[in-house]
Amino acid sequence: MIEPLFDKLAIVGIGLQGSSIARGARVKGLVRRIAIADTSPDHLERAEALALGDSLHAGADAAVEDADLVILCVPVGACEDVAKLIARDLKPGAIVTDVGSVKGSVVRQMRPHLPGHVHFIPGHPVAGTEYSGPDAGFAELFENRWCILTPDETADPTAIARLTGFWRGLGANVETMTADHHDLVLAITSHVPHLIAYNIVGTAADLEEVTQSEVMKFSAGGFRDFTRIAASDPTMWRDVFLHNKEAVIEVLGRFTEDLIALQRHIRWGEADELFDLFTRTRAIRRGIIGMGQETPAPDFGRRKGS
Repeated sequence: MIEPLFDKLAIVGIGLQGSSIARGARVKGLVRRIAIADTSPDHLERAEALALGDSLHAGADAAVEDADLVILCVPVGACEDVAKLIARDLKPGAIVTDVGSVKGSVVRQMRPHLPGHVHFIPGHPVAGTEYSGPDAGFAELFENRWCILTPDETADPTAIARLTGFWRGLGANVETMTADHHDLVLAITSHVPHLIAYNIVGTAADLEEVTQSEVMKFSAGGFRDFTRIAASDPTMWRDVFLHNKEAVIEVLGRFTEDLIALQRHIRWGEADELFDLFTRTRAIRRGIIGMGQETPAPDFGRRKGS
């Protein structure tokens, strides 16, 4: 039997990410004990029914006692409050990380409050679905997905290696980069696409000439994909945009310029320019499939976990 990487894992927040980590860590034998904290009594009740943890706590401070690995699975905007709450109860040598989609803000919120005797290594597993809550999690969520770690120059190499081993144990590929670079990369690959999805679905809902029943009845593949993205957790995405505003605004400005150029191509019937653009974007899609981050199989709507 494989020796567990950590004795005790504390998960703060038991939604999609937290429950998937708990399930995966249990199935893969990565930890001996799992403590779960959540401010929602309903979430704790479901976590108990699903046997996701060995102990359940309403307060994160109680959950992190004696934990070797602490993972915050809370909205980005809540990270500072959690860091303040758990600081006194973190044991020396503990690794503290998170799963937030923004890293610069998480560092600024948490680092001032964490004691010097712990290893703070921010993280972001680039995996998820539009579902949320304890029941939404599944152990395979991180299989062949990327987890990005953003340790600073003072981070302990042994602690980084241990956390890397944990994420690889869950099936993820691991890469490290600076927090600022992460935020710019995710602005273009995730944050702005979500913003566009929210906007286009909102536009469809507000379009007086087309009824909502028609929007739902005649949804083609493109609009269906937009609605899947736009169904993501509103609290999480509100915090993402508020805490990564600089990178999002920078990418959104470039997108706006490109959109105006595209509008001009359509207005003036510039067929060659449109064809060249669509050819380049098609190659990106094929590249994503080639890297194993998507499947070419036809699919009417997205299956859970894909």
